[in-house]
Amino acid sequence: MTPLLAKFSSHMNSLPLVAILRGLKPEEALDVGHAIVDAGFLILEVPLNSPEPLRSIQILSAAFPKALVGAGTVMTAQQVRDIKSAGGQLIVSPHLDANVVCEAVNLGLISLPGVATPTEAFQALALGAHSLKIFPAEMISPAVIKAMRAVLPTSTQLIPVGGIGLHNMADYKKNGATGFGIGSALFAPGKSATEVGAAARAFVKAWQTAG
Repeated sequence: MTPLLAKFSSHMNSLPLVAILRGLKPEEALDVGHAIVDAGFLILEVPLNSPEPLRSIQILSAAFPKALVGAGTVMTAQQVRDIKSAGGQLIVSPHLDANVVCEAVNLGLISLPGVATPTEAFQALALGAHSLKIFPAEMISPAVIKAMRAVLPTSTQLIPVGGIGLHNMADYKKNGATGFGIGSALFAPGKSATEVGAAARAFVKAWQTAG
């Protein structure tokens, strides 16, 4: 196991919640990052359709070396290389793209592709993906997670993303979700760092008390 994979595994064991910071601006990255990390989050994702995402990744990676910082909405192998150059260590996509997964794995980064079916899930694992982003969770119920869990390798980590809130975490977790990616319910453009911190603490508590 590489040091980076060990780091990812440790964070998934302690608090398997991914902060999705879509719309984050570089000038607010430090304040928002402190609010989230201080609450206990240690996996941070800046989607590439945010303003200057690589700059925000640079800032967060430098400020929070114990955290695992990376990018979401990654579509190409070149973007994977750019993210690594910026200090990113995590590659998240909304879909399954073999070129993106293979480039991330070849560069020693953590690969978290989006899948919605068992077929995609098994393909992603065969390519070397480290965990599976179950997306969009709005169309994948806890019952579907349970069914997928029954056929996938027992070590597979399933992380629902999309529409995850305090109201549905327990049901997903009870049916086999390993963790969650949390987006607009945690951070959205215009939210203050204080508001983000309060939301982050609520999600940490919800995870700890869920099923």
